[in-house]
Amino acid sequence: MKSGKNKKAAARKAAAAARAKSAAPAANVEKTAEVKAPVEAAPAEKSVPTSQAAAQPALKAAPKQEQIKAAPVQEKLKAAPTQEKLKAAPKQEKLAAAPVPEKLKAAPKKEALKAAPAEAPKAAAESDDAVFERRLARHYGELKWLYCELYHGDEQAFEYCVSMLRKAWTDRKPALRAQDAAREADPNWYRRQDLLGMMMYTNAFAGTLKGVEEKLPYIQECGVNYLHLMPLLQSPKGRSDGGYAVADFRTVQPELGTMADLEHLADACREKGMSLCLDFVMNHTSEDHEWAKKARAGEPGYRDRYFFYDTWDIPNEFEKTVPQVFPTTAPGSFTWLDDCQQVVMTNFYPYQWDLNYANPVVFNDMTENLLYLTNRGIDVIRLDAVPYIWKELGTTCRNLPQVHTLVRMMRMVCEIVCPSVLLLGEVVMEPAKVVPYFGTPEKPECHMLYNVTTMATTWNSLATADVSLLRHQMDTVCALPRDFLFLNYLRCHDDIGWGLDYPWLGARFGTEEVAHKKYLNDWFTGKWPGSDSRGELYNDDPRLGDARLCGTTASLCGVEAADFEQDPFKMERAISCDLMLHAWMLVQSGIPVLYSGDEIGQLNDYTYHDDPEKWDDSRYLHRGNFQWDLAELRHDSTTRQGKQFEGLRRLEEIRAKEQAFDAQADVWTFDTGSDHVLGVGRWYKGHKLIAFFNFSPEFVHVSSWEKGPYDELMYGGHRDDLNDVELYPYGFAWFLHTESI
Repeated sequence: MKSGKNKKAAARKAAAAARAKSAAPAANVEKTAEVKAPVEAAPAEKSVPTSQAAAQPALKAAPKQEQIKAAPVQEKLKAAPTQEKLKAAPKQEKLAAAPVPEKLKAAPKKEALKAAPAEAPKAAAESDDAVFERRLARHYGELKWLYCELYHGDEQAFEYCVSMLRKAWTDRKPALRAQDAAREADPNWYRRQDLLGMMMYTNAFAGTLKGVEEKLPYIQECGVNYLHLMPLLQSPKGRSDGGYAVADFRTVQPELGTMADLEHLADACREKGMSLCLDFVMNHTSEDHEWAKKARAGEPGYRDRYFFYDTWDIPNEFEKTVPQVFPTTAPGSFTWLDDCQQVVMTNFYPYQWDLNYANPVVFNDMTENLLYLTNRGIDVIRLDAVPYIWKELGTTCRNLPQVHTLVRMMRMVCEIVCPSVLLLGEVVMEPAKVVPYFGTPEKPECHMLYNVTTMATTWNSLATADVSLLRHQMDTVCALPRDFLFLNYLRCHDDIGWGLDYPWLGARFGTEEVAHKKYLNDWFTGKWPGSDSRGELYNDDPRLGDARLCGTTASLCGVEAADFEQDPFKMERAISCDLMLHAWMLVQSGIPVLYSGDEIGQLNDYTYHDDPEKWDDSRYLHRGNFQWDLAELRHDSTTRQGKQFEGLRRLEEIRAKEQAFDAQADVWTFDTGSDHVLGVGRWYKGHKLIAFFNFSPEFVHVSSWEKGPYDELMYGGHRDDLNDVELYPYGFAWFLHTESI
């Protein structure tokens, strides 16, 4: 079989592809033609090479292609153009065999339907090929235009990309195709008010993927129908960055299970009406990835997948304008490789090599990896560190226009092959830089984005007992189009960075950024007088006076300190603080997401200090193992676990059924008469919710000057108006008024 491949590969005519690339890597790196035939899906637990084989007669440097049982591979080779790149040719030649996609002829017209439910029979009546061609036809023109603009008219690479999409659709199993059709017919399925997310580490929660599947009843009991598993693909021990240094995009970390286990879990989630989310680390790979190993060895074509340089000249120019991601733990954006005498771009850690998306081979192969995961049943793809993926000398290499082109193309790819899949963008930046990743209504990019700034501003409000900035931030979010969907959260796997609106704070209060950050960190580490928070700093840089914060929600709210001191008054106040913050998270528009363990008030885990692989990364403070023994107390209302679990479930149940929480509701803030208390209103179809959130440890009296009657949803009670409402320390209230229609 291998010799047959060599003959076929040698017989193919190489096409030229000398293309200008932004911030081109070292000039002496040789670019060689690469060929890739569509292959059958690999066995679930095995890795499938995704790189293209060299199109030269000598195939020693070419990645192996999986053996195909049936001969049709050769037929596909005729129709599947190659991603060839030869340095000698000045122009891009079109392959004679390059196919014109069967798009408009085969795509049946959409018939007008009397009722939405008829959409499913229509989709079922289409042949599989017709479904794909209809979706391809919808996006083909724009996809080709963007692709060829980005890759300098490389139609060969584009046609290869289209053939790869066809192969991915062919490999998509019937259950997923049925879900695609159902969600196409209900495009707002993910905007339902009963959606509730939870993020977790597989090993910390249940040990393995099979363990997570066994614990699905507990997850359902929490009201969760959106489950985000933190990085679980293969990464090297001791150099994994918590799983974000991926060595193989098609293999699960062995101690967690296999790809078959992941697919089985995805099937189980689907049966329970639960969507499964997985991280897709697209900016970089581990230095242990197959591509990186071959690049290090100097195999032709592979250094073009990264940013390699012979000297420090160009890297030093980059360093002048590119901010450092980890200035303390991993300073600089480049690493010297002594064994091959090269410099490689490493914006994150030295063992994470940045991918070069100016090379269409990288885009095609990474897109194929993404589709491989969606075909295993993943419903939501979290695009990690997406603002970083395009590099250009003389810029910050952040949020460049080409990034949006790439994300837009990935959105279209998903709508063609797997339209039930959502893209979640990780953009940890201020709102002005976050919002563009939604795209436009006509040309959307990400389906959802993290509401990072609101999260950080929430914790700022707790430390200052002042909601002015939070209200300002909320007003900004409320002014955005309702189609823009945020994921709202209090804590996640990562640290809290203090990326606040300092120009606004400076103009309003004369706040100085460095001094304010120090105050926040002192408060949340318990150093400030009167603080019961217990957190730790991450990436502390004394020179710049900057640091980020780690800790669980409960520990930052004071539960840990109260538990240690065995102080019942402090404990009640800390639990109230915890529930108030969750009530505030749930009143926002978007999808609320819990961090596993927060539902039972799990505390910091200090055992990482004694782990040689974790001791220098304080983020493991809030990445401890789930405490199942404490979860057993969740229905005992005399315990803090019971108070937090039952209180949170009550809030979630109200949100799921009350119309005022509809995604199309009007949302606004109002002046409560106190800087300690945030006031939020929601209205939908005659249902008006007025909510108060006290961010101070004192009793506060507030008003909204609303005429009633109003019912308090959480604790019960009835009021004729909302004047002179008393809130307990860190208390909240949800008042509902239903208009007569």
